[in-house]
Amino acid sequence: MTDGTVTTELDSALDKHRVELTGYCYRMLGSSFEAEDAVQDTLVRAWRSYDKFEGRSSLRSWLYRIATNVCLDMLSAGNKRARPMDLTDSTPLAQAALSPRPDHTWLEPMPDARVLPSTADPAEAAVAKESVRLAFMAALQQLPPKQRAVLILREVLAWRASEVAELLGTTVASVNSALQRARATLAERADQGDGAAVSDPLDEEQQKLLDRYVAAFEGYDMTALTALLHEDAVMTMPPFDLWLSGSADITGFMTTLGAACANSRLVPVEANGLPAFAHYKPDEEAGGFAPWAVQVLEVSDGRITGFHCFLDTKRWFPLFDLPLRLEAEADEV
Repeated sequence: MTDGTVTTELDSALDKHRVELTGYCYRMLGSSFEAEDAVQDTLVRAWRSYDKFEGRSSLRSWLYRIATNVCLDMLSAGNKRARPMDLTDSTPLAQAALSPRPDHTWLEPMPDARVLPSTADPAEAAVAKESVRLAFMAALQQLPPKQRAVLILREVLAWRASEVAELLGTTVASVNSALQRARATLAERADQGDGAAVSDPLDEEQQKLLDRYVAAFEGYDMTALTALLHEDAVMTMPPFDLWLSGSADITGFMTTLGAACANSRLVPVEANGLPAFAHYKPDEEAGGFAPWAVQVLEVSDGRITGFHCFLDTKRWFPLFDLPLRLEAEADEV
């Protein structure tokens, strides 16, 4: 077997784990781009040190050990990714102001296909989706890095305590203690309402809700949109720290500061295990539609409870493989 064949086979073996490793690093870091950088660093380190891999653990376990160390190094600066509601109180519409914060402040969206490996097990798929939803991701960011790793490995990836202890170079008792503390923190956040705005697997009624949402948003019909929003729905717009609570303030914002979004177009995408859309608004100068936001929706009990608009389209649209322009349809010209 030639060196070239060995190299190709190793590249292929390592790359088979890319999606699940990206999901792991994304949960650890809360950043789409940092997660992909961490995975690339992991695979490069693995490739360079493969001759030292003695096979005492599986290749997968070895890669997770490297990825964990990469993520822990990246988290050593102490930055915690957050949502606007994690940092400030909601702002009444009358006081609404768009104040941006640096990119590294925010929890970032992620396409499902980049972090959710295909699986034939519906229960496993459901857990994977739940674990990248925005509320859960925000809760993870509140955990110390090693607790975060323990919780993800034990609760999301279903590793045994002994396996996690070996990976982290610690004891089973230490792993179990960290898991208990992490669970307590997440339970406290759930009691504060962070677990409420979670989408169920889409059924026929939920799909109809999304269809009505698209019709209301594209038609900028605030009466129809109000009927779809939970009375305590929230709207966020990273990189701005402003967030609004309640259907009246949300629709009021859309008809004032957000009025330029009238007659927009929505294109379905899959993000964070939740319903999502690429939002294109009319381009008054060039015609057609220009990218404006990736919207991620949280749905519960037949209503939209979260309406999260990620506005940095130069970053998000390429990540989601979305075109940077939509042409007007013939009947709109």
